Amino acid sequence: MTIKQVVVLHGLYMSGFVMRPLCSRLEKEGLSILNLSYNTLTPDRETIFNQIDAFISDKETALVCHSMGGLVARAYLEAHSLQSKNVTKVITLGTPHKGSHIAHQMQQKGFEVFLKNSVEFLLSKNGDWPFKAKLYSIAGDLPLGLMPLIAKGSQSDGTVLLDETKLNGMAEHKVFHLSHTAMIYSRQVMNYIVGLLV
Repeated sequence: MTIKQVVVLHGLYMSGFVMRPLCSRLEKEGLSILNLSYNTLTPDRETIFNQIDAFISDKETALVCHSMGGLVARAYLEAHSLQSKNVTKVITLGTPHKGSHIAHQMQQKGFEVFLKNSVEFLLSKNGDWPFKAKLYSIAGDLPLGLMPLIAKGSQSDGTVLLDETKLNGMAEHKVFHLSHTAMIYSRQVMNYIVGLLV
């Protein structure tokens, strides 16, 4: 079976709009795309998961996710719907799989009002990838953002620590010299994703 369709999930404070260039690249390769927009501050799991289920149906599917989108994808797989068994690959870009250091700091300093319900995803403490679907974790190491100020001397993409993008059981961990948002638009990253899917 080959993958013919892809669910694309964006990150915090964003919408499906930012994922459009990546989606059109994947469509050019003949893949069907669900570019799912959801409210990242008040994510409604049931609605999100139902939309993904309806799109997947009985077809082999990949999930391509930026940042918090990768944690939403994990929650989707944990819900164990019948359709989720057809997900064979999950590709994440700058996803803080082990939980977000920045979100943790914001919560500690009383700024969780800016995160609202996204914390249920961003503060997760995962160490492993226990799913049948293979995880390909893409990370950036160009620290443009708040992270160098918050965690001095750390390796990050400016928003997510390099270490947060690693999990036991992942199929591959790939680092690009890019910042957190730049990796969505990078031709190099798109080529790598296409290589995993087509």
